[in-house]
Amino acid sequence: MKPNPIPLVLAGVLCTSPVWAAEPGVSSPAEAALPEMTVTGTREGELLSETPATVGIIKDQTLRETRPAHPKDILNQVPGVWVSNLSGEGHSTAIRQPLTTSAVYLYLEDGIPTRSTGFFNHNALYEINVPQSGGIEVMKGPGSALYGSDAIGGTINVLTRTPPRKPEFELTGEAGSHGWGRVLMSGGNSKGDDAWRASLNLTRTDGWQEDAGYDRQAGTARWDRVLDDEALLKTIVSFSKVDQQHVGRLSQGEFDAAPRTNNVPFSYRQVDAFRLSTAYEKETANALLSITPYVRDNSMEIIPNWSVGYDPSSYVTKNQSFGFLGKYRRDFEPMRARLIVGLDFDYSPGSRDEDSLSLGKTTNPYGGTTYSLNTAVDPVKIYDYDVTFRGISPYVHGEISLTDKLRLNGGLRYDDMQYDYDNQFNGGVAGATQGAAGAFPGSGWYGHAASTQVGYSHWGPKLGAAYAFNDELNGFAAYSNSFRTPSESQVFRGSRESTAIKAQAAAESLLDLKPVIVDNYELGLRGKSGTLRYEASVYHMTKKDDIVSYTDPVTTQRTVVNAGETLHRGVELGLGLPLATDWDLDASLSYAKHTYETWIVSGTADYSGNEMETAPRLIANTRLGYSPGYLNGGRFQLEWFRLGSYWLDAANTGKYDGHSLVNLRANYLFGKGMEVYGSISNLLDERYAETAEGTAAAPTYTVGLPRSLVVGLQAKW
Repeated sequence: MKPNPIPLVLAGVLCTSPVWAAEPGVSSPAEAALPEMTVTGTREGELLSETPATVGIIKDQTLRETRPAHPKDILNQVPGVWVSNLSGEGHSTAIRQPLTTSAVYLYLEDGIPTRSTGFFNHNALYEINVPQSGGIEVMKGPGSALYGSDAIGGTINVLTRTPPRKPEFELTGEAGSHGWGRVLMSGGNSKGDDAWRASLNLTRTDGWQEDAGYDRQAGTARWDRVLDDEALLKTIVSFSKVDQQHVGRLSQGEFDAAPRTNNVPFSYRQVDAFRLSTAYEKETANALLSITPYVRDNSMEIIPNWSVGYDPSSYVTKNQSFGFLGKYRRDFEPMRARLIVGLDFDYSPGSRDEDSLSLGKTTNPYGGTTYSLNTAVDPVKIYDYDVTFRGISPYVHGEISLTDKLRLNGGLRYDDMQYDYDNQFNGGVAGATQGAAGAFPGSGWYGHAASTQVGYSHWGPKLGAAYAFNDELNGFAAYSNSFRTPSESQVFRGSRESTAIKAQAAAESLLDLKPVIVDNYELGLRGKSGTLRYEASVYHMTKKDDIVSYTDPVTTQRTVVNAGETLHRGVELGLGLPLATDWDLDASLSYAKHTYETWIVSGTADYSGNEMETAPRLIANTRLGYSPGYLNGGRFQLEWFRLGSYWLDAANTGKYDGHSLVNLRANYLFGKGMEVYGSISNLLDERYAETAEGTAAAPTYTVGLPRSLVVGLQAKW
C-alpha cells in the first residue's frame, strides 16, 4: 500500500514555515523549551543554535494574535527593528541603519525576492499579504552567501501559511476608526498527494487625515504536491492591488495645530504586484536538489508627495521578472559536514514613463505650504526609457562541526549584474529636455544619458562560528561582506536642474555611481536561565561609497551621491519571562549609533563625524500579557513602544525628541470556533511623528495615527 503522503508534505514544508519560536520578545514563552529553527539563512530548516546570525522569528500564532493593520504593528516587536507608516500601507524601515527608503533591505516571500534588485521598492511589504502570512523571519545584517545585493541592513522573509491536514475555513470581519474595514478569508484542505490553502484580504479605510484613504485587495494561494517518497512541488501564487492617496509632510505649525491637513491632496499611487513560483525539491538521505523558477509582474502609477517642492512629476514604472533559484546540498558523515552550491538568475525588463507637472502653491493659515495641480498646463514628458536588469549569481556555502560544540560555516558569492538602458528620447542619444512651465516651480531641465550598458560585479565572502557552551547557552561570531547596486532610478533618472548643462552633467554623473560595499562583524549570545529567555548581539558595520540623497539646504534640491564611509554600531537585546500564573513579559531593546565617517559634498559641506539623520540611538518595545481562564483561551496585551531622539539632517542642526506609544489588544473565544477581539493603538492619544526631517529652522513631519479602535469577529470551521 502506498504510504499516506500528507505527513511528508507537512514535513517538507518545514523549510518555509516557522513551527518553533526563535527570538525572545517575539515568541511564546511556553515554546522556549522546543528546538529553535530558522529557514532564511540557507532556504531550509536549520537549528538557530547553529546559525551565526541574529534572527528574529515572528510565528504564525503571534500574527494571528496581533492582527496587524500595518506591517509596523508586528515588525516593531523585533529587537532593533523600526518600521514607520508613510501613509496607507507605505513604509520605510530601519534595521541596523537609519530609517531609509534606500535599497539596503532584501524582501522575500518563502525565500524568493519579491522584486528584482534593479527595481527595489521600499514599500515592498504592501505587495505581500502580511496579515495572512504564516510567519516572518528577520535576519539582521548582511545575509548568508545565498543572498546578494540589497541584503545589507537585513533580510525580511515573509512565509506563506502551511496547507491544513483537514478541511478548514476562516472568516474574519473588522471595523474601526476613520472608516477602517477589513475582511479576511482563508481556507484549505488536503487529499491524497495534494494539500492547498488560499487566502484573500480585502481592506479599505478613509484615513484619519484629509484625502488619505486607500483600498487594498491581496491574495495568496499555495499548492503542495508530493511526487514520490523523496520529492515535492510547492506552487505559490500571490497578488496585491493597492489604490491609495498620499499625505505630504507637514510644517511645525501644521503638526501642532492642524495634523489632519493634507497639503498635497492630488498625490496618489496605484500598485499592482503579481508573483508565481514553483519550487521542486528532491531530498535523499544525504542530498537535496532544489530548483525554483518564478515570474513577477510589478507596476506602479504615482504622483509622489515627497518631491512636489523641488521636482513635481507623475510617473509609471513597470517591470516583469523571469528567473530561478537553483541549489544543491550534499551532507557528509565526517564532522556533519555540509556543502551547498547554487546559482541565482534574474532577468527583469522594465520601463519608466514620467511627466513633469506644473503646480501652484499657497501658504495656509498654519504656516505650511499647500500645493495644487495646475491643470491649465499640460504635463511634459521628461523621462521615457526601457531598462533591463540581468543578474547572475553563483555561490558556495559550507558547514562543518569541528567538535560537538563548535560548528563553522563559510561562503562565497559572486554577483554579476547589468543594466541595459534604452533611452527613448532623441533616438537614444544624450541630451537634456525641459519640464512643464508654470508659476511653480518653473520649467526645470532633465538630463538623459545615451543608450548604454552599466554593469557591477562583486565577490562577497561570509564566515561564521557557533558554539554551544551548554544545553541552555550558545553563542556565535560572524563576519560578512556584502554590496548593493544602485537602483535603476538612481542610475538613469536625474533630478530637476536649473539649466540644461547642469541637468546633463548630473545625468552623466549618475552612470558613475559606485555600488555600496559593506563589512559587518557580529557577536551574539542566546540562552535561557530558568524561565528567562534572552538573546543579545553586538555589531560593527562599515559601509563604503554609501549611496545617499544630499539635500541642498537652500534650494531643497536632492541629489544622489556616494558618501565616502559610514559607520554603524549597536547592541540588541531580547528578553522573555513568565512573571506568574497567566502573566508574561517580553521586551526588546536596541542602542545604536550611525555616523558619517567621511562625507564631503562637492567641496561645499563636510559632514564627516556627524551622526546620520533619522537614526535614533534607542528603540525599545515591552509587552505585558495576561491570559486569565475566564477569557477562554484569550488574553490581554499592553504594549509600550519607545523611539529615541534623532537628528533631522546630515548637518545636525536640529533634533526630533522621539516619542512613546501605548497599545492595547484583547481577544475572547466563545462558542465553537468563534472569537471576538479588539485593539486600541496609541491609547494615550500621543501627538507624534512617524518620520521627521528638514532642519532646526524648518522641520517637517509625517504625522502618526491618533488613538484608534479596531474590533473584529472571527469564525472558524
